Amino acid sequence: MSFQFSGISQYHQQIQTGTATCVATVQHYLQQIANAKPLNAILHVFEQEAMAQAAELDAAVAAGKPLLPLHGVVVTIKDVLNYEGQPVTAGSHMLEGYKAVYSATAVKRLLDAGAIIIGSTNCDEFAMGSTNENCAHGVVRNAADPNRVPGGSSGGAAVAVQAGLCMIAIGSDTGGSVRQPADYCGVVGLKPSYGRISRYGLIAYASSFDCVGVLGQSVADVAAVYDVLAGPDGLDSTAMQDQPTPAVTALGTAQKPLRFAWLQPTLGETSPDAEIQSAIRNTFAQLEAAGHTVTAVPFDLMEYIVPTYYVLTTAEASSNLGRFDGIRYGHAAKGNADDLTAFYKQNRSEGFGTEVKRRIMLGTFVLSAGYFDAYFTKAQQVRAKIVAETSLIFSAFDAILMPVSPTIAPLLGELNQDPVSMYLADIYTVFANLAGIPGLALPLYKHSNGMPFGLQVLCNRGEEVLLHRIGAYLEASFKSN
Repeated sequence: MSFQFSGISQYHQQIQTGTATCVATVQHYLQQIANAKPLNAILHVFEQEAMAQAAELDAAVAAGKPLLPLHGVVVTIKDVLNYEGQPVTAGSHMLEGYKAVYSATAVKRLLDAGAIIIGSTNCDEFAMGSTNENCAHGVVRNAADPNRVPGGSSGGAAVAVQAGLCMIAIGSDTGGSVRQPADYCGVVGLKPSYGRISRYGLIAYASSFDCVGVLGQSVADVAAVYDVLAGPDGLDSTAMQDQPTPAVTALGTAQKPLRFAWLQPTLGETSPDAEIQSAIRNTFAQLEAAGHTVTAVPFDLMEYIVPTYYVLTTAEASSNLGRFDGIRYGHAAKGNADDLTAFYKQNRSEGFGTEVKRRIMLGTFVLSAGYFDAYFTKAQQVRAKIVAETSLIFSAFDAILMPVSPTIAPLLGELNQDPVSMYLADIYTVFANLAGIPGLALPLYKHSNGMPFGLQVLCNRGEEVLLHRIGAYLEASFKSN
């Protein structure tokens, strides 16, 4: 009988009763990965390390030691997280052949909790993209329909969970890069509050937006991994150092009547797919019938969200990626250059892909003399207004509900010729990153064409306990088969 994964708690019961071993489980996932090569979700497989970890964990069980929190849980990490001794390329030719010299805090915490890291997942180059087509290692295909994109930039991570190549995938979310692919692939995706999970060892895209996130098959599994990853870190000055990080597992689902808000532009002016709009409005009606309140809230800043996000993130990217010059880091061109500037140009022209170059140039422009105040400073002011307006909403409501994406997963190549349309597709996800609040993508629905889509739940900054409890309630009450 082949191995079947139905949740971390059930898996741990199997280990305790002897009906599953970590070694046999890793072997199962290695075979799954080999069978799923056409999806191109996994870039590097850490077979030797994974098998060695599994053997150690099985020996601990045989010796009567208690199970660790993530004992034997098979995990993949996005190709932007450093894992000492393993390749990490950020999906770019710029880092081809590079191996990490240290491990990210998130990776260390996974290993310390007994997780087995089986490989790294494909992603858009330097986490810049919404389709997982901007990668030096080729496109990732959606397991539900290989002619469609999986979303991005954590597309490989979402497909790894969707296709059963791992139990949990760790991604990063700068403007929706965990939640949007989770939506397209029909899995659960968590973006925590900014600073709740350490960014140390995460290759930076936009430092004031980047978050390490979690993808899994259920809210319970995602919560179990979040509990391991969250918490202060002296190596990350942006991590929440003085706030308690209460565990979100074993707290059950939300029971009291909840106060939900939905932002009026998200189900009207921005025109999501008719079936997405209908399914979410139907859920609102069911929530009200169950005794909760669901209230439409005006939000005049919605039209400024995407421009503000792209001005600020590209500015930060142009600064962060300046280190990749071919001397300190990254690809070094083999041709002869006349001077240092020409050498830099040659290295970056060869090493970076088209989308990364586009964002670097845009970011450099908005930071340049004469345009800094008009663009960057103005965008910072709009971001402050968004944070203040969001705080006011949460003073009266427990959570905000909205779509994850305006559409189901597009066909491969559909958005490639129109970057602006691709950027506008992020309208529902970048809001949480601008405000620094946690968000959860829940795969509750199926489109008439068979593709999954979901509902996004947002809570106030630091309210991960409430977020997971609401997520568990919605998952139990409204998830379709």
